[in-house]
Amino acid sequence: MDKNKSVQQPLVQNPKISQNPENVNAIFTRKLFIILIAAVVMGGITGYAVSSKKGGSIGSTLTTGAVDSSKISKGTIVGSNDTKTFKDTASGTLKNGGINGEGQFHLVRPGGDSQSVYLTSSSVDLSAFVGKKIKVWGETQKAQYAGWLMDVGRVEVAE
Repeated sequence: MDKNKSVQQPLVQNPKISQNPENVNAIFTRKLFIILIAAVVMGGITGYAVSSKKGGSIGSTLTTGAVDSSKISKGTIVGSNDTKTFKDTASGTLKNGGINGEGQFHLVRPGGDSQSVYLTSSSVDLSAFVGKKIKVWGETQKAQYAGWLMDVGRVEVAE
C-alpha cells in the first residue's frame, strides 16, 4: 500500500435521521415550543423586576442627570457608583467658568488659582452645585491650559 495515498472513509450517517426525515420534525414538538415561550416570558418578568428595584444607601440620595438644587443637602450623592472609572477625587467650592474653553466649572481649593480643578461632565448636571462645597470623582483629561481638567462622574455635597 502506498503511504502517500489517503484512504477515504465513507461518511457515517445516523440511520434514524437519514432514513426517516419526519424524526427531525419530532425534535420540535409542541412541548418544546411551550417551554421556550415560557422561558422568554419568565425572562421578561425577571428583567422587569430587577430593573424596577430602587437602590441606595441610608442618608444619601443617588441619582443621575439633572438635580433640583432646592433639594440638595449635605450628604447628597449624585452620579455613578463606578469608582474604577472615576478614580480621581478632588474637593472644593464649585464656581462657574472654565479656562480658555477647557471645563465649564472649576473647584476653588486652598492654595490659590494654581490649585483649581477645572471640570466638565456629560453625566452629572454640575450647575445645581454652584456655590456649594463638594467632593467630585472623575477621570483626569489632557488639557492645554488647565492645570487639572477632570470629567466628573460623581458628586457628593460636603456642606
